[in-house]
Amino acid sequence: MAALDAIDRNILRLLRLDARVSNASLASEVGLSPSACLRRIKLMEQAGVIRGYTALVDTSQAETAIAVIINITLERQTEDHLDRFEAAVRKHPEIRECFLMTGGSDYLLRVEVANPGDFERIHKEILSTLPGVLRIHSSFSIRNVLATRPKSSR
Repeated sequence: MAALDAIDRNILRLLRLDARVSNASLASEVGLSPSACLRRIKLMEQAGVIRGYTALVDTSQAETAIAVIINITLERQTEDHLDRFEAAVRKHPEIRECFLMTGGSDYLLRVEVANPGDFERIHKEILSTLPGVLRIHSSFSIRNVLATRPKSSR
């Protein structure tokens, strides 16, 4: 896929605000025909620019999960070590997010668990088997204070 143009970036901005917006509304907002808009979305999906769609869930209204934030320090920070660690992380859907960090640790991971026993399983079967890990530091959330989507610039 060629570089994203202003229309593609506008489509992405609007989808971030409301991924359930109708294609007709989205097309009208960005100044395209519905078929041209849908074609651009499909191209961005195929190219991996759009990796998926999700819902923000109010955990006070739904089944509650405990968010666990995990700081990972690797034995070495070479490109090979980073690549192997990242490839392994991608294989585990239990790991919801993974960020390469600056500062005291190399990676920050987020997992969601039903209870401490569930986390124990993830720690034993997944986290402790990731390649090149020197140190794992985990923190359990007490409650979610803010979960949001990007602000509208309309």
